[in-house]
Amino acid sequence: MAKQKGYRRAAIVFLVIWMACVFIPLITMVVWAFTSSWPWPNLFPSNFSTRPMTSAFNVAGDFGQIIILSITIAMAVSLLCVIIASMTARALVHHNIRGSQVWRFGVILPFIIPSAAFAMGIQSIFAWLGLSATVIGVVIAVSIVVVPYTIAIMLDVTAAAGKKMEEQAAVLGANRWQVLRHAIIPALLPGILSAASLSYILAFMQYFLVYLVGTGVVKTIAVVMFPFLSGADRAIGAAYSTVFVAISLAVFFLFNFIMKRLGIKEEVELYS
Repeated sequence: MAKQKGYRRAAIVFLVIWMACVFIPLITMVVWAFTSSWPWPNLFPSNFSTRPMTSAFNVAGDFGQIIILSITIAMAVSLLCVIIASMTARALVHHNIRGSQVWRFGVILPFIIPSAAFAMGIQSIFAWLGLSATVIGVVIAVSIVVVPYTIAIMLDVTAAAGKKMEEQAAVLGANRWQVLRHAIIPALLPGILSAASLSYILAFMQYFLVYLVGTGVVKTIAVVMFPFLSGADRAIGAAYSTVFVAISLAVFFLFNFIMKRLGIKEEVELYS
């Protein structure tokens, strides 16, 4: 009994420390976004102002168009990665492919190769193919980097789901489309939504790769935000970061809302 109380107290302390590490930087960022001056060593800002937020919108030009383009690119990457990952996972899990272990190792290669080295190489190839400075080129380049994460998720989900549901549907006379719609997709849907949300966030936060392949022509919120984060005007950088986090949270809650509406719970019993 005493040990359980000790574990509970330790868990509460850990939770409080974790929440402090997450929320204190976020609160500081939001305060910076509405501060005109916060000199060191003052604990609180000298005065508040809407200048950082209004300057962020004005400096970027058509900020609304940049946000829409960023969301569109991230959504396209998410959709493409989920489709590729689902088919790859199905092939590696349910089919006897010669050299499957080699293929599995090839899937995780982008984890090993530094993103900077990959970006420099892919930028030259895309320039030769005419895909540089285009939205399509950016989507393809970012998808190559993000797809290993979605494949890693879909491999586990596909293995856990098995083939019992689709085999039973086939025995009952369902055609391929019906099996896909009523058996395969519902069984994989929790993993699909998890992979889609992860790939969206990873694509949305890409800077270096988007900057190189897009050559500054394709402007996303990460591309516009980063120079201010590394520059002297920290307040404008905080304003961009606040908008960035707000959009990411909105998408997260959207995926969570979809999962709840579909009655999906992230539990292992879902596949039993």
